[in-house]
Amino acid sequence: MKEVFLKGLFKTQYGLSYTYFYTDEEIAKLLRPYVMEWFKSKYGTFTPPQRASIPLIKQNYNVLVSSPTGSGKTLAAFLGILDSLFEMGENNELEDKVYAIYISPLRALNNDMQRNLLEPLNELKQINPKLPDIRVGIRTSDTTSYEKQKMLRKPPHILITTPESFGISITSPKFSQKLTEVKWVIVDEIHELANSKRGAYLSGMLEIFRALITKKEFIRIGLSATVSPLEEVAQFLVGKNRECRIVDARFVKPIDIKVISPVKDLIHSSEQEVEDGIYKTILEEIKKHRTTLIFTNTRHATERVAYKLRKLAEKEKAFNADVIEAHHSSLSRNVRLEVEDKLKKGLLKVVVSSTSLELGIDIGYIDLVILLSSPKSVSRLLQRIGRAGHHIRNISKGRIIVVDRDDLVECTVLAKLARERKIDSINIPRNPLDVLSQLIVAASLISPIDKDELFNILRNSYNFSNLPENEYLSVLKYLNGESFGVELKNVYSKVRIKDNIIYPKKGSRMIFFMNSGTIPDEALIEVFTESGKYVGNLEEEFVEILSPGDIFVLGGRTYEFIGSRGPRIIVKEAAGQRPTVPSWFSEMLPLAYESALEIGKFRRNIAELITKGVKKEEILEIIAKEYDISRSAALSIYTYIMEQYLFTNGIIPADNLILIEIYDEEDIRNFIFHALYGRRALDALSRAFAYMLSNDLKADVKISVTDNGFALSLKRDTSVENYDIKSLFTKVTPENVYEIVSKAVMRTEMLKRRFRHCAERSFMLLRKYKGKDTSLERRELNSEILLNAVKEIENFPVLKETIREILEDYMDIIRAKEILRKVQEGEIKVSVFGPTNIPSPFSHSIIVKGHSDVVLAEDRRELMKKLHDKVIEFLRQKGINIDLSYTSI
Repeated sequence: MKEVFLKGLFKTQYGLSYTYFYTDEEIAKLLRPYVMEWFKSKYGTFTPPQRASIPLIKQNYNVLVSSPTGSGKTLAAFLGILDSLFEMGENNELEDKVYAIYISPLRALNNDMQRNLLEPLNELKQINPKLPDIRVGIRTSDTTSYEKQKMLRKPPHILITTPESFGISITSPKFSQKLTEVKWVIVDEIHELANSKRGAYLSGMLEIFRALITKKEFIRIGLSATVSPLEEVAQFLVGKNRECRIVDARFVKPIDIKVISPVKDLIHSSEQEVEDGIYKTILEEIKKHRTTLIFTNTRHATERVAYKLRKLAEKEKAFNADVIEAHHSSLSRNVRLEVEDKLKKGLLKVVVSSTSLELGIDIGYIDLVILLSSPKSVSRLLQRIGRAGHHIRNISKGRIIVVDRDDLVECTVLAKLARERKIDSINIPRNPLDVLSQLIVAASLISPIDKDELFNILRNSYNFSNLPENEYLSVLKYLNGESFGVELKNVYSKVRIKDNIIYPKKGSRMIFFMNSGTIPDEALIEVFTESGKYVGNLEEEFVEILSPGDIFVLGGRTYEFIGSRGPRIIVKEAAGQRPTVPSWFSEMLPLAYESALEIGKFRRNIAELITKGVKKEEILEIIAKEYDISRSAALSIYTYIMEQYLFTNGIIPADNLILIEIYDEEDIRNFIFHALYGRRALDALSRAFAYMLSNDLKADVKISVTDNGFALSLKRDTSVENYDIKSLFTKVTPENVYEIVSKAVMRTEMLKRRFRHCAERSFMLLRKYKGKDTSLERRELNSEILLNAVKEIENFPVLKETIREILEDYMDIIRAKEILRKVQEGEIKVSVFGPTNIPSPFSHSIIVKGHSDVVLAEDRRELMKKLHDKVIEFLRQKGINIDLSYTSI
């Protein structure tokens, strides 16, 4: 059989790939006959990810497997492991120890995994009754003390857990001894972990586990949906100086993606017409399919869409309203599990979800996925649509319904990129100092350790591979209590250092067990009916604006707010009543950097065709054909870009051009930066420019950021009107932008909130103390006092990490630097247009700000219409008449 080196480019039936796909016969030689017999009888043949990865795992390689949902990733990881465990049993080598650890970000995935492993084990036992018993166990925060004790006496051979419970397991003096012989660690949904601090926590814990528990290498297997770049995710999985084989089966499943405009004319149609078009389209698609999964971008939209669909289903008698459910993270766990179970059993026709069903929870067969509005990145688009056709041979069918012209342009480009497999890059946090605090405490709890040795261990983690020694030492100093003076040393110290050896301080074990992990506490208020039934949660900010008698939607059903009793609110059911709810306070997903660049290129290409004098009909044909959209949608895009082109005298903001538009209202000057570089990068740039503008003019500057650009607004006076706005690009540079944005965020509410999160992760504020929960309100108050105090301490690690998290993880300061560098080098041009008292077409969404959430946008759409009418009148006054007729389409 061929040894695999990922060098040559193989041509396979699945397209070009650097991955070698073995034949069934080659795999059969590696597996026990009864394992192969069971597999053949159940599945017939191997799927591409299985063909590539099972032999590699059997040959003890570290492997990253990237493939769509329903392509057999789980079995790809476990079949070779089960086979090896049976071999150990046959040789009487199977002891009461854990040999494989499966780590996933979701407890629901863990329950699925246990079922998915127990079923084949039972079936294999029927084929060969002499097989050794392979035990499978779950250890999460839901696991009872009794079950943990039982696990200690007779540990599972395969342990299923989460990153947080894994961290606690390896620091448990007794249970960690059951982990010394671990041979395989499987990390599922690795793309979801890698881009967060949970991933940094897991990456560091795996290095501590390898150095202090197993004391030898183990095989690392990563399972991922469609993600890029695979090389970086592979490095995240295995760490520094280790090889990893990459199984790239991301594109083996056929996809069918269509972008749909709910009305022909997205500008002149009323909000009601657009809404009717959206729901008419949804209903038509639902009727054609057995099961439909609808994704929205916010929990609020999920609630509203589920509510509206129930009403429509009843009105049109299309199907029973009970076969429609909502699913999102604010619903109670029992409600979510009930929805998932009904979906698996085929009892539901429609489920509306926000992001909660994106991950690979087993939800059975889905015919169609509908996306309401842009998913904001190609990887998210592919992941959501990949939920349809839950088998490698089924087509993943997706329909994207757009809500306005910006959305149409965005979704048209994203859909083409998805078909071409151009995926956005993942963002992996580097050197998070709050996570580092937990890793240092964890290592000291396993055994006292030399601080230099621990530094070298942690630098094997990809997240900490370039950790500066001075930052490591500053965290040690903080954990040792040296930052606070003698009177507070004992309050904040979690370790003690003597002769270069780190020891845990008394009480640190309990603090770690009760407070470790990286997911921050959000202020959620529990909702109960008058009879005491738990309904779900609401965000604290949402509850604050409710008044008795208000009607709101939760779980697709309506409730009336009665009042609050302590930490919970009381409601009564209000079936059939019209909701009076405002939008939920949910952060919209930001447009990804690479996707934004491609949208900018698309704009540029259309503008170039217009400049060359290519006729309208020909341009429409090009857009419709190349991007696979209807002619009416192509016309919407063409007229949108043409209106901007005519308005700004041919200056179209694109990937290589930033347009600063000066738009004057009565007493306000707006500097509108048309810049398509991803909202995270724009967030950083806008704050730097606003900070500099405010300092220059000694005036307050209001910032409004969207995916298509940002506006800086301030009161008009002589100094503002004479200000050279383009000069900001010489004042804010790649060298000073980090410092400027750091200063800018020091003034914000975000800093306060994020500081509390980082202080909790750093064990500076404890969520639980002596076995009891501490009040969130008290922690928030203490956090503000601490923040004011530590601002006076130079390079205090918790504050430094708070700023890093905001600038690098929440914003994208790295891309902001790149944009500024490209402007400096002339790769990106900057043009100024205006001042005018009418905003250009591209600026309307920036001015109106906020996203049409499919349901409550009458005022917004009416304003957009008025602004558009002003543009047309402005063009007519310039002697330009453009054909806006949709009747010929």
